[in-house]
Amino acid sequence: MRLRALPLLALAVLLSGCMTPEQQRAADEERCRNYGFKNRNDAFAQCMQRLDFDRRARAYANGFVGAGVVIID
Repeated sequence: MRLRALPLLALAVLLSGCMTPEQQRAADEERCRNYGFKNRNDAFAQCMQRLDFDRRARAYANGFVGAGVVIID
């Protein structure tokens, strides 16, 4: 009986670490504010961009190529 619950438990643990895009943006904004950047200026935008690039680089390095990448042409 317990073996049947194992995949469900594993899925629950895996999904518990996920953040919605809105939650990720809020966390990134808070992080940039903690660095001392103010909202709505170029330095703040660059901070947000660096965090996004870093996250994408980590995803690429971990084999998640194309995960959540949106290309605007």
